[in-house]
Amino acid sequence: MRSAEIHRQTAETSIDVEVNLDGTGEYEISTGIGFLDHMLEQLSRHSLIDLKVRAVGDLHIDQHHTTEDTGIAIGEAVAKALGDRKGITRYGSAYAPMDETLTRCALDISGRPFLVFKAEFSNPRLGEMDTELFEHWFHSFAGAAGITLHVENLYGVNNHHIIESCFKALARALRVAVEIDPRKADSIPSTKGTLGGQ
Repeated sequence: MRSAEIHRQTAETSIDVEVNLDGTGEYEISTGIGFLDHMLEQLSRHSLIDLKVRAVGDLHIDQHHTTEDTGIAIGEAVAKALGDRKGITRYGSAYAPMDETLTRCALDISGRPFLVFKAEFSNPRLGEMDTELFEHWFHSFAGAAGITLHVENLYGVNNHHIIESCFKALARALRVAVEIDPRKADSIPSTKGTLGGQ
């Protein structure tokens, strides 16, 4: 099993994450931010990556640090579980429709973190979560995981549908990218013989 545990401790948050890339989409999520919990549950279920997250943060100030550090810790755990990336498919892409909404995600587990995030929200909050923090979570995750990540909401009206389709598209693309390619299970998918950051 390709699995990893991460403990991230700062003056602002304390976060424990466990991932199993070869799981079945089982999850235990507790961040103190209900809507973020809901999105991380979607990420786990649709990627088939088992995910445990327990975060305690300075929510009496705001949600920024908890959102950011949760993205970092999950990204670090995914990177650690991937190891030298040997045998992975590497690239993944997916479309996620949700009622009137459609989002596209394409990613490369390249070791070169980069984010393109194109989604607009008409409400400042969903549940108790600030919508401006969604892009920040994706940025933190991509940076820590070493992933080139493009997420684009093509159209949609309902803010809940828009961001949920973003997480589901990420999940489905990640599911493809972390899979072991049976034709090249013993080699790193790069002509350089290594993936950046390794």
